[in-house]
Amino acid sequence: MSRFEIGRGQIMEMLVWIGAAVSLIGVAGLAWCVVLAMKARNSGKPEAEMRASLQKVVALNMGALGVSALGLMLVVFGILLK
Repeated sequence: MSRFEIGRGQIMEMLVWIGAAVSLIGVAGLAWCVVLAMKARNSGKPEAEMRASLQKVVALNMGALGVSALGLMLVVFGILLK
């Protein structure tokens, strides 16, 4: 193997680190959803407007949860295939 070739173990290690980064992005998205939900609750808007804004936060929350789950899957695949 030459100096510039990447072995299978190195690829799987990169997969673990990429998965960890993707998972952290998802967790940051979840934290942002909490902030948005607290702002919506404390805004003093009428119930209909607050409900609409919270429904948008729920959609963002599900997306962030999905991103976090994909990152964790990458980590698990990288560990199992190493």
